[in-house]
Amino acid sequence: MENVLRPLIVLGGTVVLTLFVGWLTDLLLRRADARHPETPLWGLLRRCRLPLQVVLSAALLRATYRKAEITSLEPYRAGIGQLLSLVLIGASAWLVVKIATAVVESTYSRYANATRDPARVRRVRTQVTLIQRVVIAVVGVVAVAAMLLTFPAMRTVGTSMLASAGVLGIVAGVAAQSTLGNLFAGFQIAFGDMVRIGDTVVVDGEWGTVEEITLTFLAVRTWDERRITMPVSYFTSKPFENWSRGGVQMTGTVFFHLDHSAPVALMREKLHDIVRECPAWDRRDWSLAVTDTTPTTIQLRAVVTAKDADDIWTVRCAVREQLVGWLHEHHPYALPKVATGPAAEPLGRAGREPGGGTEDRARRDGKTPASAPAGVVDLAGGPAEDDRPRTGRG
Repeated sequence: MENVLRPLIVLGGTVVLTLFVGWLTDLLLRRADARHPETPLWGLLRRCRLPLQVVLSAALLRATYRKAEITSLEPYRAGIGQLLSLVLIGASAWLVVKIATAVVESTYSRYANATRDPARVRRVRTQVTLIQRVVIAVVGVVAVAAMLLTFPAMRTVGTSMLASAGVLGIVAGVAAQSTLGNLFAGFQIAFGDMVRIGDTVVVDGEWGTVEEITLTFLAVRTWDERRITMPVSYFTSKPFENWSRGGVQMTGTVFFHLDHSAPVALMREKLHDIVRECPAWDRRDWSLAVTDTTPTTIQLRAVVTAKDADDIWTVRCAVREQLVGWLHEHHPYALPKVATGPAAEPLGRAGREPGGGTEDRARRDGKTPASAPAGVVDLAGGPAEDDRPRTGRG
C-alpha cells in the first residue's frame, strides 16, 4: 500500500501545488492590473503563468522524485534526474524571456502613450525590439551551455575549450567576420537612429516601409506586398533614402509634356480645384510652372504636398489622372503631337510647280511675262536691264 501512496502523494502534491501557485499568482496580477490600469506590466506578466508552473513542477519533481521510491524506475533514476534538470533549465530560460518581454513591451507602451512624436516612438520601438532580441539570444546561449554542462562528458570538453579560448576566438572572429559585422551594424542602427521600424525608405530603387529589424537583417515591405530582406550592414555602408527622417511630410511632383499652345493659366486654376477636392492633400502647398521647353513640347511641373508618403502617392496619381483627362476633354490641342508629314507651304507660293514659278518659266523660254514692270526688258529683245553686265560707267 505504501508503494502506491508514496508516488501518488509525491506526484499529486506536485501537481496540486503547481496549479495552486499558478492560480494565486494570476489572481494577484489580475488585481494589480485592475488597481493600476495605467501600468500594463501586470497584465503582461500574466502571460508568464504557464512557464512559471513548468518551472515550479520541474523543480519540485527534481527535489522529490527520489522520495517516490518507484521500484520499476530505479534503473533509470539517473536518466530521470538528468531529464528533469534539462526541463528545469529550459523552463527557467523560458520564464526569464517572458518576463523580459513583458517589461520591454510595458516600457514601450507607456512611452508611446506619453509621446506625441511618431519619429521618437518608432526610434524607441526599434531599440526595444533589438534589446529584446539580444536578451533572448543571451538567455538562449546561457541555457544551452547550462544544459550541456549537466553531462559529465561535456564538462571535460568545456575545460579543454576554455584552455584554448584565445585561439578559438581568433578563428571564430575571422570565420564569422560578416556575421559579426552585421551584428554590430544592428546595434549601430538601433542606437544611432539611422533607420527605424515604420520608416519609409528607398533602397536599390525599391520604395517600401521598414517592417522588421533584427541583429543581422532588415526587412522592407514594398507597396505591392513584397518583402526585401537585406543585411543590416548595407544601411551602414551604402547611401539610402529615408523619407521619414526629420518628419513624415512629403512634397511630390507631377510632370506634363504638352504642346506649346497649352493653356498654362487655366491648368493652374484646374490644378487648384483638383487638390482642394482631394482628401489626401494636406493644404500646405501647391504650384504649377513651366520648367523646360523643347522644339516640340513644353514641360510643366505640378508640386503638391501631403502628410506622408502614402498620401503623396495618392495626390500625385489624382492630379495626373484628372488634369490629363481635363485637357483631353476641353483642350485637346494642348496634348503633344507627332508630325507624320511635310509642313504646309507658306501662303503666296501654293500652286507653283517644283521647277519654278511663272517668271522662271518665262525666263527659261526667253519671253517677258505680262506682269513684268516697264523698263525691265530691253525693247530690242536683249537681256533685261538688271541682267546686263555691270561696267561701272553709269
